[in-house]
Amino acid sequence: MAQDVTPRQQAILGIIAEHSPLSISGLRDRLPNKVSVPTLNRDVAGLVALGYLIKQGQGRATVYEPSPIYSVFAPVDMEDYFAFEPDNRRASTGFNPGLLSLLRNVPLFTTEENRWLDKLKRDYQQNLATLSPAIYQKELERMTIELSWKSSQIEGNTYSLLETEQLFVEQTVAQGRSRDEATMLLNHKACLEFILEHQEIGRVLNLATLEQIHSLLIKDLNVNRNLRSRTVGITGTAYKPLDNHYQIREAAELMCDTINNRTSGFEKALLAVALISYIQPFEDGNKRTGRMVGNALLIADGACPLSYRSVESIEYKKAMLLFYEQNNLSAFKSLFMQQVEFAVTTYFR
Repeated sequence: MAQDVTPRQQAILGIIAEHSPLSISGLRDRLPNKVSVPTLNRDVAGLVALGYLIKQGQGRATVYEPSPIYSVFAPVDMEDYFAFEPDNRRASTGFNPGLLSLLRNVPLFTTEENRWLDKLKRDYQQNLATLSPAIYQKELERMTIELSWKSSQIEGNTYSLLETEQLFVEQTVAQGRSRDEATMLLNHKACLEFILEHQEIGRVLNLATLEQIHSLLIKDLNVNRNLRSRTVGITGTAYKPLDNHYQIREAAELMCDTINNRTSGFEKALLAVALISYIQPFEDGNKRTGRMVGNALLIADGACPLSYRSVESIEYKKAMLLFYEQNNLSAFKSLFMQQVEFAVTTYFR
């Protein structure tokens, strides 16, 4: 969960999510460990105050049901969810216009998670302070290769990690690979170099920055620049993004405002990666743009950029599809936090 709840409150949320709407007596009957009604009332009132439950009715007719906020962070059995084909997953098929407003202020991380993330950021900064310029450059080159490789692999690029290294170091194109695959990899390298050279662009996100990063990533790939004006489809899901240029612009601007409203670089980055992918503001290259914008926000905040090297591409795609279809961030948030830890314990040490 994104806000601090007790194990019993987590159990309460799960029961109400499965059986809602539910009264206090109905909830008490379903709890495996019996508690007093006053204690249960306090637990439920706390969940209402946190915004996870909605109270309906009065007196004995009072019942509770999950709120939209809860649905963003509710745990999901990924194996069970993806056991169904896209058209049978009861997925949302259209853009949710209320999602951006919902995500504007709700905490994305618990108090404990924030402490852990802040410690990782301090560890990264301390590691940087001890590195010689030569070692820093070597580590940066390694991370750049691995970020470019993994981000491209997620998009279907068939270069191996070693072939990517050879391309960057020796300017040697791998045999049997297309020109576009090499271009995609080199564009990632150029984009990261640009972000590191202009770290101020990650302090405040706007459409100009979004389009600039996208343009770097799709250079020479026969993809139109700037916000799209045509429909796009997404493989493996019934979800269809907005198809109206003016609505896309409005959603992208609201997304920037939602992200800029945050103070935590980690919250900004998590939202950027997820929401750019959800809105799909460009005709292609959206997930790549999301990952690189997220890194721009982390770098501006003094945190380590993420390579996503240890992520299985299929797990990344499933986590993103879950967000598209259910507006549920739980799987991608978990993946994101794992990658923060991986980056700090792997690079610049």
